[in-house]
Amino acid sequence: MNIKVSASILSADFGHLQEEIDSIEKAGADMIHIDVMDRHFVPNLTFGAPVVRWIDSKLPFDIHLMVENPENYIEDFAKSLPGGRKPDGDIITVHAEACCHLHRVIQQIKAAGFKAAVALNPASSLNLIEEILEDLDMVLIMTVNPGYSGQKFIDSALNKVRDLRTNFPDLDIQVDGGVDDKTASLCVGAGANVLVSASYLFGSKSRKEAIIRLKGVD
Repeated sequence: MNIKVSASILSADFGHLQEEIDSIEKAGADMIHIDVMDRHFVPNLTFGAPVVRWIDSKLPFDIHLMVENPENYIEDFAKSLPGGRKPDGDIITVHAEACCHLHRVIQQIKAAGFKAAVALNPASSLNLIEEILEDLDMVLIMTVNPGYSGQKFIDSALNKVRDLRTNFPDLDIQVDGGVDDKTASLCVGAGANVLVSASYLFGSKSRKEAIIRLKGVD
């Protein structure tokens, strides 16, 4: 299974954001994870589409909308990709818990040219997405409660990863929250193939070595 690392800029130094982006790209990250928070769906406030416009990278953007009414943000991100580029492998993830009409939102994401993913909080059941799984490019299983970087990993969330991998062997399954060199092996063992890393990756002395450890490459 090809393991990918999605580097969450939530833990980057925003005073030197482009340097941070360049660093994780050279280190071997596979995606740039962009955590968008609105202080309503989650208790933190981060940034929106205008920040994305200034990110210069060839890596796919992994845009995680931890917001209420995410359908109101999709077109903004489509218009804010740097250099006026079109989505090409970029992903938008919405939370099942934040969508009244989840299938419609997934259709909207795809109509904008993005890959579509849905996230589930630790206390949420896979039943919330069983009717749309065939329409998704990725499922994100939260291994912490969303809102802050550096939280303790919730092991029980991996039961959902195992169930998904058993029933959908070709699906991209992402995990986000508390992922480091120790918990990464638990995630991969359960069936995850996309690992979001924030504080562990950006806090490492060698980001290249951190990515190698996350992927389990000797």
